[in-house]
Amino acid sequence: FLFFFYLLVHLIPVNPVREDGLNAKSRKRIMPDLLTEPPAIDPIYEAHVYCNIPTIAERSMEGHAPHYFKLVSVQVLIRHGDRYPLYAIPKTKRPDIDCMLVPSRKPSHPQLEAFIKHMSKGSAAQLDGSLSSLPRYPSHSLCEMGELTQTGVVQHLRNGQLLREIYINKHKLLLSDWTAKQLYLETTGKSRTLQSALALLYSFLPDFDWKKINVRHQWSTIFCSASCDCPMRNHYLEEEQRRQYSLRVKNSDLEKIYVDMAKIVGIPTRQLRASNPIDSLLCYFCHNVSFPCTKTGCIGMEHFKVIKRHQLEDERERQEKKLYFLYALLATHPLLNQTVNRLQRIAEGKKEEIFVLYSAHDVTLSPVLSALGITEARFPRFAARLVFELWQDGKRPKEHFVRILYNGADVTFQTSFCKDYYKHSSKPMCPLEKFVSFVKRDMFLIFNSTSYYDACRRRPL
Repeated sequence: FLFFFYLLVHLIPVNPVREDGLNAKSRKRIMPDLLTEPPAIDPIYEAHVYCNIPTIAERSMEGHAPHYFKLVSVQVLIRHGDRYPLYAIPKTKRPDIDCMLVPSRKPSHPQLEAFIKHMSKGSAAQLDGSLSSLPRYPSHSLCEMGELTQTGVVQHLRNGQLLREIYINKHKLLLSDWTAKQLYLETTGKSRTLQSALALLYSFLPDFDWKKINVRHQWSTIFCSASCDCPMRNHYLEEEQRRQYSLRVKNSDLEKIYVDMAKIVGIPTRQLRASNPIDSLLCYFCHNVSFPCTKTGCIGMEHFKVIKRHQLEDERERQEKKLYFLYALLATHPLLNQTVNRLQRIAEGKKEEIFVLYSAHDVTLSPVLSALGITEARFPRFAARLVFELWQDGKRPKEHFVRILYNGADVTFQTSFCKDYYKHSSKPMCPLEKFVSFVKRDMFLIFNSTSYYDACRRRPL
């Protein structure tokens, strides 16, 4: 079913109460009148969704299958939780946010205090290379640039708790005597991704034992490991960046807002744009802190709305123009290939790496969603999670199926490789072979190629 909202259409969770407060009766599959305009983008609503402030308990569709199916593996790709900005708006006071973890301060979590104690004893952890020099939890009274906040830690304690209730308590994926070999953990070399992974694992594992925690370091944000040499991927990324620039130049409202903000701050417009103000303003917004002021005036909600609206329009156009999709296919093949190879090994009976966690960034998740064809997905919010479940058919043990879930919503049949299967199957999931042939072969068809190596080097006609 299609919703002609815009690129970031809200995925419909199958819960009694949705994020937007509508009850389950409003979950109709609507085929909109294609001649009507899409509903207006609401930048404030979208910003709230992006912040992902922990409030009500989340319900999700993870772990749902017919009773005779057995869950045999789960692979999770997360975006780090809420963080301090990566950029500062010049000549303004930085947002005053405390990155010390204080269990009595909201938002909090019942396991936050125990998490802090446990993290301070983590000397037995096996952390790859430079990861061992990173702090295991945030601890500055004024957050440093890019540092995970208490909100970010709580978001992933909640993710871990939710996944534990489903995968450990219900499906017994890992037992209390789990071994280090059953776990595969990988993170980029940023404190926010390492800390997000540790928070999720702390509330997920049946018993958090540092001696069994072995975290691998991934130097690339697209997790391409040893397969990063891909000239055409870079070509499509450059083309996509040109498209972004062209859209921005055409937006006269955006230009006026930048000029106005630059006057308030007292710097050239070009310098303000380069400081990526939306990243900083989102932090003020998510933490309910007043936007910055100077003697000349204040940056206000109208400035924020225009910039956020442009960001949403850019994502919608990005979807239509397909340059990003071509980039995404080449960018994510190494990670998806690793995922598929692992699923195949488990389907053949291997009992290693049955729970996998990749702790990553928006620039990791976004191309994966695009490459899989999940076009209705919103841009990854803070602490977003993409889950690949592998199931064994109890009636036909040689048959294995995958389910793919994004922030708790089942998106299996939104994927390009399983859209058609849905029409003539009673099973609520996708045969593993379909996912395998997509990653091993079909991803390259659009490039008129048969392999990743060839697709990375074949110039478009």
